[in-house]
Amino acid sequence: MTDYDPRARVIAPVIVSTRAATGEREDQSTAVMAEYAQQIGFICRPPVIIPDGEGVLAALSELVVQVGPAVIITSGGTGLTPDDLTPEFTKPMLDKEIPGVMEAIRIHGRSKNPLASLSRGVAGVKDATVIINLPGSPKAVRDGMEVLVELLPHLCDQVADIRDSHHWG
Repeated sequence: MTDYDPRARVIAPVIVSTRAATGEREDQSTAVMAEYAQQIGFICRPPVIIPDGEGVLAALSELVVQVGPAVIITSGGTGLTPDDLTPEFTKPMLDKEIPGVMEAIRIHGRSKNPLASLSRGVAGVKDATVIINLPGSPKAVRDGMEVLVELLPHLCDQVADIRDSHHWG
């Protein structure tokens, strides 16, 4: 984006895909995240693309410390294959979990695809950053973002301790 507003909230995508990290497959999830981010006045950074597995913790930690985005959304690594470890590396770093976010995403996704129930993603807060794990397919990311556009502005207000008496006490 050419007109960067420093007050805008930033979403930092982390694409967890060995095939995308090696150039075998093109990342299509970031464009979906950016489309929905724009609808709610958020800015989407270029993605961090890493292979499945242990690099998730380092990527998340580095973004939280060095960038401090309002939101990190991971895409990939939430399934059941041996190298699907995104939730295992996300959960221990969270200060607070937000299970209702993932419940809403899975319920919404399940209305379109029963396999959405198999996603093991977690959501929570680390310092002042919301971290959410979405599945790896662009369609699943779209389904997740359909839910998140309704939640992220208010969720980020709560994390930033911005209190609007009309919305929460």
